[in-house]
Amino acid sequence: MRRHLRTLRHGWERLGAHTLARRGRDLELMHRALGFATLALVTLAPLLIVVAAADPLGRGGFAAWLAYGMGLSGRSARLLTEIISPPREVVGTTSVWGALVLAVFGVPLGGSIQNGYERIWNLPPGPWHRVWRQATWLCVLTAFLYQEVLTRHAMHGPERTTLSLVTGVLFFWWGQRFLLGGQVRWWHLLPGAIATMAGLISLRSFSSFVFTPLIVNNAISYGTVGVVLIVESWLIGVGFVIFGGALFGRWLLDHHGHRFTRNPPARIGTEPAGDD
Repeated sequence: MRRHLRTLRHGWERLGAHTLARRGRDLELMHRALGFATLALVTLAPLLIVVAAADPLGRGGFAAWLAYGMGLSGRSARLLTEIISPPREVVGTTSVWGALVLAVFGVPLGGSIQNGYERIWNLPPGPWHRVWRQATWLCVLTAFLYQEVLTRHAMHGPERTTLSLVTGVLFFWWGQRFLLGGQVRWWHLLPGAIATMAGLISLRSFSSFVFTPLIVNNAISYGTVGVVLIVESWLIGVGFVIFGGALFGRWLLDHHGHRFTRNPPARIGTEPAGDD
């Protein structure tokens, strides 16, 4: 028994998983995931509601987008749509100034993601005037989510899955590079983008099995509040995957990068790897 325990401990240490767990604690991964969920619900959701309501193709509105992202179907998807769907007049009652305010308040979400990436790569905080990067990232995120819903109706099967995987990896790959101001090499960021997309796929599968019955039960027991709590829980998972995927990519390069590249990035606590 002791021999097996020593073997497991040796494998754990050789893999470097203890370092990954320690970095997750140092990054306050769960705290950041909670902050992401709050910002997404307060700032990103209203912006996406306006965008979905203004959709000229009428792809079901924000609630339908959310149900698709969570992998919901049947009664749970209908309940979510009935509770969260905004009034049809949302675009007419939203002025240009109001839409601008929604976009401005959505920028802190990009700032939160940027700060997390900077901590992961041991980079100094970016100057305040780089807020345009956060605003641009928010616009690209909105476009990415819109095309995900758009292609859901236009494509099916393996083609749809392949397109979703490719665009997702490209978005998170570009997003890290862009928010970090090009201070980390492209190839060093690819493992984190792949890990993030893999995590989101796993989260969607988990959500379809777990959250689908929970939404129905919570709607019966707690009404609208119960459904919102489920959505907030899912958003916490999304935040955990976004930061955790980037952190996993950094850890993978630190401990196993020598197998894939001759110049792995500097480890935490040393000078960050910049572009040549």
